[in-house]
Amino acid sequence: MITKAIHVSGSRKSAIARATLTLGAGIVRVNSQLLDTYEPSISRLKIQEPIIIAGDRAKNVNISVQVHGGGTTSQADACRLAVARALARYDKTLQKSFLDYDRALLVADVRRKETHKP
Repeated sequence: MITKAIHVSGSRKSAIARATLTLGAGIVRVNSQLLDTYEPSISRLKIQEPIIIAGDRAKNVNISVQVHGGGTTSQADACRLAVARALARYDKTLQKSFLDYDRALLVADVRRKETHKP
């Protein structure tokens, strides 16, 4: 499948997440912290969605995500997008599963805050 690593990015508002996928034992880290200990828990569940959909195919890869900017919810959405894109690039059959579940797993939300008018 892959010989080296897969690098992808995802963004939401001003949050930017960069994910690196390598062969491994199914360990997921966000900012060098294990996903199991990531807080708040609603953000953890949001990031886990593409991993749950991928099922056993996500158990042979390690995913490391670095995220910065924005708030906690935007960072979780950016991580979710980056993880889903990495898994879809790793296994092409997952792309249809992700699109059927939620289009936002693979396509970025380009909405931004509207500027203040005088």
